[in-house]
Amino acid sequence: MKTFRTTRRMMITSTALATLALSTVAVTTANADPSETKPWKGITTTVVDFGAYTSDVVENPEDSEDRDPTVNATNNTLAVSPDERFAVATNSYSDRLVVIHLKSGLKIAEIKGYVSPRNILFAPDSQSFTVSDSARGVVDRISTTSFRVTKRLPLGAGVFGTSQSPDGKTLYANNAAADTVTVVDQANNRPVDVITGFHEPRQGTKVSHDGDTLYVTNYNKGDSKLSIVDLTNPAHPKTELDGFQGLRAISVDRAGDRLYAANSANDTISVVNLHDTTDRETIKVGDMPYGAALSPDGTVLLSGNKADNTLTAVKITHKDGKITHTFLGTVAGSGENYLKAPRQAISFSNDSKTAYVLNEDLTVAQVDIASRTVTKVLGR
Repeated sequence: MKTFRTTRRMMITSTALATLALSTVAVTTANADPSETKPWKGITTTVVDFGAYTSDVVENPEDSEDRDPTVNATNNTLAVSPDERFAVATNSYSDRLVVIHLKSGLKIAEIKGYVSPRNILFAPDSQSFTVSDSARGVVDRISTTSFRVTKRLPLGAGVFGTSQSPDGKTLYANNAAADTVTVVDQANNRPVDVITGFHEPRQGTKVSHDGDTLYVTNYNKGDSKLSIVDLTNPAHPKTELDGFQGLRAISVDRAGDRLYAANSANDTISVVNLHDTTDRETIKVGDMPYGAALSPDGTVLLSGNKADNTLTAVKITHKDGKITHTFLGTVAGSGENYLKAPRQAISFSNDSKTAYVLNEDLTVAQVDIASRTVTKVLGR
């Protein structure tokens, strides 16, 4: 295993400065823009079969977790464009991304050719999004106009969770095989730094709202730790926090006061005071929480409870310099408006009134926050 790790580190070092731009993708035609009376036709794109790390890929494994021989883990991801036109989703045992037009609720595109897609992020201008694939070892940039791959950056097998600076200029890419985070200049599509000293960093990573701090989850079976990285210092000093159990997703509030972490092993959300990390609160949630998503206005936290097909809603109140957390209720789907194995893939509308939750079948449950009900399922 040690030899394997060394090999992967050598791979990321040798490929971290390589950039490959793509222009050849098979695409069917589609309407230029959706409308009330004539929704989009289906679009299918297929990324070209690229050379990085394809020889090790298990194409048709019996176990879905074996799709990626580098990182034996499953996760899902959902991103909603800042202009709220599109949702793009996938999970790591799917070979495609699905694109949903939010207003019509229709699945309008599929982007095929991936092996273990891990994380999706939209650019601030909504004109493109990135997707990481840990088996292929790349981060792709895809246009929302053509759904073509416009840029490809090889970062080494094991590239997993991603986060970006508030202005979208810098991408931070976890590599679970190399125990690193690569810093990417997105305008020039090239790595500019590699931060070391992590332990199998997977999906969970966030950048603070001021862009000065990076939060990275480290997987180590039940003994999970969180790394807090100072991005303002070129040496990138880290603070390590422990005391988590099966740490999955994290969120950080806008002021940088509180961090919320989902503990899948003991069915809780940990609330950490970032000014005094010994000051913690524990919130009991549903069965096997993988998600801890904070609304844009900072008033609601949603836990995605994978094992019981529910969300737990928590109200966050700021008063007289104190932050309090109150149980709001449980969101459970019913009939056609269902929730199926919600995990970390939870997004909110800009006004914080609606949540979008990825189901196991790559449909998206639309949740009304005020009533805590699933109002419809998109992308069927």
